[in-house]
Amino acid sequence: MNREETKKLIVGPIATVPTPFDADYEVDYLKMRDLTQWWVESGLVKGKAVIKVAAAMGEGPQLRDDEWPELLRTVVQAADGKATVMCGLHYKDTIRTIEDAKRAQDLGAIGLQISPPVLNGPTQDDIVRHFGEISEAIDIGILVYVTRGMPGGSVYPETFERMVDFEQLVAIKWGVPFDRKYEDIFHLKDIFNIIDNNGTPILNHKMGGKGYINHSSEIHPPHDLKIWALMESGHYEEAQELYSSVEDPHTEFAGRVGQRTGGQAVVKKGMMAVMGRPVGVSRPPSLPLNKAEMSELYEMMSGWGWPVAPRNEVLG
Repeated sequence: MNREETKKLIVGPIATVPTPFDADYEVDYLKMRDLTQWWVESGLVKGKAVIKVAAAMGEGPQLRDDEWPELLRTVVQAADGKATVMCGLHYKDTIRTIEDAKRAQDLGAIGLQISPPVLNGPTQDDIVRHFGEISEAIDIGILVYVTRGMPGGSVYPETFERMVDFEQLVAIKWGVPFDRKYEDIFHLKDIFNIIDNNGTPILNHKMGGKGYINHSSEIHPPHDLKIWALMESGHYEEAQELYSSVEDPHTEFAGRVGQRTGGQAVVKKGMMAVMGRPVGVSRPPSLPLNKAEMSELYEMMSGWGWPVAPRNEVLG
């Protein structure tokens, strides 16, 4: 699949799906199969959205090297060709990332979200070499994750200018580096799909971006599919109102939870439980939401008008 064909598939809400664990913190592959079928039935299908497996908010970095491939295999098989399935690869050096990328390609991923090798403390030159060698080694698309919060994780617009000829590099997950402006990347929008990771999907779309990361696409797909449809039809004020109605209270709530315990999936897993689709809790040292937090989350999500599960099933 060439760059332009792949770009048509990496669009819309990018659903960073959770990894379900059982009571012993082992991956529950059967539940992941069932969830994938539900996500597809709920509209996360090719050309409208992306299902992203084993990414950071999906606890990919916490998965063993024999777990994430089986998780990816499960999702690809359950999606049955109906969804754009991507896989997250995290922080490894170039050689090991290429090994993992080839494995993910063989398992049926359409694209890969790949972070810079932050544990190597890379320079911008290192990052260019890293993605250049990966691009040459595989035949599926790469979404570059600009991990601005980690040393060596920022990738600058002028660095992406040096990578425009990397055939498999098709998209940028743009969390703007702290010493740059949001708009600095958009002169490359015709070469790369610019995917918002800055909490500004409406601005992204207005400037020519092609999708966004948030915290609800996999929890209640109709919400984000409606936001995307509104943006695609130019109804930006309505899209912003709908987006903010969920994202703002979620961000405030997650910030308070994060002062008690870390873990990118802690709140996500609580939200799945509120919707009646529990996926277990995060692996230690992260703690699950406590009773008071779950009760607050239930009230908040009920107020959004989402089809939450009965209170007694969620809160006991």
